[in-house]
Amino acid sequence: MPIRDCPFTNCGGVYRPILPVKIVNPHTGKSYSTRGIIDTGADECAIPAALASLLGHNLQAGKTKTIGTGNGVTAAYAHTTKFEIYHPVLGDLIYTIPDTPVDFLPNLHIVLLGANNFLSRLVLTIDYPNKRFSIKYP
Repeated sequence: MPIRDCPFTNCGGVYRPILPVKIVNPHTGKSYSTRGIIDTGADECAIPAALASLLGHNLQAGKTKTIGTGNGVTAAYAHTTKFEIYHPVLGDLIYTIPDTPVDFLPNLHIVLLGANNFLSRLVLTIDYPNKRFSIKYP
């Protein structure tokens, strides 16, 4: 089921394309439901490091790398997760992205849904003037 003309979410006066997602650790089955910002400027998905233990990941046991962010250079710890995407209005599960390596970052406070391991699997249309977005599957 595609998402058509979904309104942006008002985040304190700033409107953003946001999706409800469930992040699942495929090794433990532990999950966390949250919302993520569709971030076309992010190369990869990024998850707050604080969520690693809730999902049953040992944060620092992940593949460590140094990455550049809008806030400067930081350490990132990659772990495998599964994303379940839910319809923003209806709440139905609409798509699953299985076994995807994502970066857990200290000092990050919201999930960022990036290009290479998330958006590259979808067809995304963003209508900034009307503050709406659509997603379908190729």
